[in-house]
Amino acid sequence: MWPPSGALRAFALVRLRGARACSGDGAIPYTQGQSPEPRTREYFYYVDHQGQLFLDDSKMKNFITCFKDLQFLVTFFSRLRPNRSGRYEASFPFLSPCGRERNFLRCEDRPVVFTHLLAAGPGPPRLTYCGGGEALAVPFEPARLLPLAANGRLYHPAPERAGGVGLVRSALAFELSACFEYGSGEPALPTHVLWQGHRLALTMDLAPLLFPA
Repeated sequence: MWPPSGALRAFALVRLRGARACSGDGAIPYTQGQSPEPRTREYFYYVDHQGQLFLDDSKMKNFITCFKDLQFLVTFFSRLRPNRSGRYEASFPFLSPCGRERNFLRCEDRPVVFTHLLAAGPGPPRLTYCGGGEALAVPFEPARLLPLAANGRLYHPAPERAGGVGLVRSALAFELSACFEYGSGEPALPTHVLWQGHRLALTMDLAPLLFPA
């Protein structure tokens, strides 16, 4: 998977030349591109609440420095799974393997961040995530949207291998919030969502995935 193509390749090589020991949580050191075993490389990434992917040790994390290569993003996120490698599991809870390459990932909130509701086509609407467009998308399930009063954020089902629940980017969450309906007494959280002429009760079934017993 590494390095990505085009302009990102040049950017990545510059970053690797200046690679330094650092850590996702300030406690466990690493070096980008390290080789703990023969013919094995390890890289470290970070995804923010907007779904933007960065090298974890990038000093500046913004739209200019995030990864934008579609093929790279699709490959990275389609292979994402919980990190059970025995390495950096606490600091980087997700892993995107590529052959003998280990790509570790930590996240500000969730590893999957839904960014856009794709235009309706012949099938049901879908949510796309992390810059992958049509290639990284799941069916939109409005009744399973999960708003949290604790942080004011909105969540939606995500691929099981990536944790089963993803964050909805704030701009998209604001658009969807117009469809929510609140019960009598104006509770803190909505009880129903109005979607395509249907009034659907919010299931709240994602809560156990965010707050496991």
